[in-house]
Amino acid sequence: MSELVWLTAVELAALIRRGEVSAVEVLTAHLERIDAVNPELNAIVTYLPEEALELARLADERQARGDQLGPLHGLPIAHKDLFETAGIRTTMGSPAFSDYIPESDDLIIARLKQAGCITLGKTNVPEFGAGSHTFNTVFGATRNPYDTSRTCGGSSGGAAVALAAGMIPIADGSDMGGSLRNPASFCNVVGLRPTPGRVPSYPKSNAWSTLGVDGPMGRTVQDVALMLQAIAGYDSRAPISLQQPASDFAAELERDFAGVRLAWSPDLGGLPVDPQVTATIERQLPTFSNLGCVVEHAEPDFRDAYDIFQTLRAWNFEQSFAEHFAEFGEEAFKETIRWNVAQGRILSAGQISRTEAKRTELFHRVREFLKHYEYLLLPTAQLPPFPIEWEYPREIAGIAMNTYIDWMMTCAYITVTGLPAISVPCGFTADGLPVGLQIVGRPRADSAVLQLAYAFQEATRIYEQRPPVRGSN
Repeated sequence: MSELVWLTAVELAALIRRGEVSAVEVLTAHLERIDAVNPELNAIVTYLPEEALELARLADERQARGDQLGPLHGLPIAHKDLFETAGIRTTMGSPAFSDYIPESDDLIIARLKQAGCITLGKTNVPEFGAGSHTFNTVFGATRNPYDTSRTCGGSSGGAAVALAAGMIPIADGSDMGGSLRNPASFCNVVGLRPTPGRVPSYPKSNAWSTLGVDGPMGRTVQDVALMLQAIAGYDSRAPISLQQPASDFAAELERDFAGVRLAWSPDLGGLPVDPQVTATIERQLPTFSNLGCVVEHAEPDFRDAYDIFQTLRAWNFEQSFAEHFAEFGEEAFKETIRWNVAQGRILSAGQISRTEAKRTELFHRVREFLKHYEYLLLPTAQLPPFPIEWEYPREIAGIAMNTYIDWMMTCAYITVTGLPAISVPCGFTADGLPVGLQIVGRPRADSAVLQLAYAFQEATRIYEQRPPVRGSN
């Protein structure tokens, strides 16, 4: 039974559907794994084993009756603690919301339930998802299963750790500056930032914003594609929602890459990157040539990307936290959130409008670049997982990081383009710390991104290296 937790979500779903294993058996194996390793890792922070077992029993009864089953039928999942879950404590990692129990589900949660998932709890986050290091004063820090003295990244850090350590087979998350990609890189799993609107968000205070998106995580690319079949697709309440049906992600991931041109950029034209990260990725670059790709060293002109991201993020924070600050007072929130909101308050209408114009120019520069290359390859994170005691890295490769988000720019620069991007396992440093490769595709080419990620994954099989954490069992 213990080996069930290391099967892929695709494999588990097939076994359950064929009746070779029950939803209860699959859940029980995962609950045993959680009990063994979660006390050390602190990935799942609200834990509902009894409720989950009842859901699993009901799932088995539906299958026995011959009811129509969703694509994720019987698969255990724990939801990111930023997503509202009806009747389940949702803290946002904030003391101000430590006892909050929502009355309804966010859209992504509703879709996962409809697809047949078995909810067993919530995964840890930084306070309100601010910063790519998962710690808060409600639950504490989540530890990296490959080295428990290190961070797991964030903000979907609890999700990535739960996946990597075999506690759940799939996970949901969200991404503004790298929150699906960064923890995937740090934990040797797969995280997809889909095209904005691919996975619609509701409710959302600024429904037109494309900065933050919801999306899937898994241990394999196939599992991410499976989850997209449940969470992607149009919803009239989300004005940027895309019409492409979710069933498209059931297509085969196999593809011939002969002659496909890829651009490899180790630093997007000058961002500081730890040499260990660059060396780890460059060892794997010949994989793409072996697949038939033509790999060249090139990158688009990303000038203004830093200011675009920081300005739009600050504007977003001011809008998002105005009501919370009025209700709870500013001191109820961590200093970095207060700083980000303050940056938003001093923005002028002119600054915002000029930033949007620069973002448009950046999009067209990158779009033109991608006429010559189908994909852009780059590091997901600019350094390996750092010590868990740090709030954030203060320097990379000798370059000072002036804010708590400066060290995430290889992800943030891609965010402002609106392009789909995935982080896939790419290897380990000499110290055994995971390193992820980021694959960026053309506008709305999410399926193509999955195809190249799948080809790389199958050629390298790096995802198969399990973390050393063993737990109490």
